[in-house]
Amino acid sequence: MPVYQLSDELIFPHPGLAEEDGLLAIGGDLSIDRLLLAYSNGIFPWYNDDSPIMWWALNPRMVLYPEKLKVSKSLRQTLNSNKFDVFFDRDFKSVIGHCANLKRPFQDGTWITKDMENAYLDLHNEGFAHSVETYYNDELVGGLYGVSLGRIFFGESMFFTQSNASKVALFALVERLKSWDFDLIDAQQDTLHLRSMGAELLKLNDFLEMLEKSLNHPTIKGNWGI
Repeated sequence: MPVYQLSDELIFPHPGLAEEDGLLAIGGDLSIDRLLLAYSNGIFPWYNDDSPIMWWALNPRMVLYPEKLKVSKSLRQTLNSNKFDVFFDRDFKSVIGHCANLKRPFQDGTWITKDMENAYLDLHNEGFAHSVETYYNDELVGGLYGVSLGRIFFGESMFFTQSNASKVALFALVERLKSWDFDLIDAQQDTLHLRSMGAELLKLNDFLEMLEKSLNHPTIKGNWGI
């Protein structure tokens, strides 16, 4: 199948037309309207500074149902210790900055380019992107961020500088989403780390069907920390 070249028109090809590796289209921009259109169709951007904007629709898709989160013994001990303080939308900019600067194994550079940072900051300012922050002695030591539409949270990235700090943030997010009757967290890519916490693979067609139903519910916009 061809990889589609996007124009200035706000339109995407059907995600089912993606290549075997998930690549669907290139080009376009990172405007708020285009990003929201992408997520509402199960598509997300992922690229490097030296490449054009690349849009993906992975099949299968890694997802985490909130009620299926696995809490390890060490994480449970950390939660019970009340070692960390957790906040929502307190410092989105710092969270995405930490995620962008995180050194990852077998990865040269970062996929969170400066343009990506600015685009998701715009989404945050519009009430669609959210962060969860973990603090130890008033120092930011872990967190995650993503996009929320309807009853799906699209997880983008997470970081930690202390053991279990990002997992504590994920636990807090899951508890919040369960209280709001969210359907799932879109974790996008298959990793052993996510599998260990209960994430599982879902066929793209099934994911898109669930996404369509979830988008029938209103989006909880604004600052989640208030």
